[in-house]
Amino acid sequence: MTELRVVVDRELCCGAGQCVLLAPAVFDQDEDDGIVVLLEAEPAEAHRKVVTEAAAVCPTGAIAISQGS
Repeated sequence: MTELRVVVDRELCCGAGQCVLLAPAVFDQDEDDGIVVLLEAEPAEAHRKVVTEAAAVCPTGAIAISQGS
């Protein structure tokens, strides 16, 4: 499998929190404004499915995933 890389755009985030519900080991929310906080930019392979789902359900498209080699 290729390495998974995650990037979040905090300017786009609306604080819906779906990413945190799906992948709490990878995402968190800022206590002050609820905006996404990326905990793991290169999450383990075990998180691939939930991170991909989190990116897909993000209402503002604030989560981007790339796959390196």
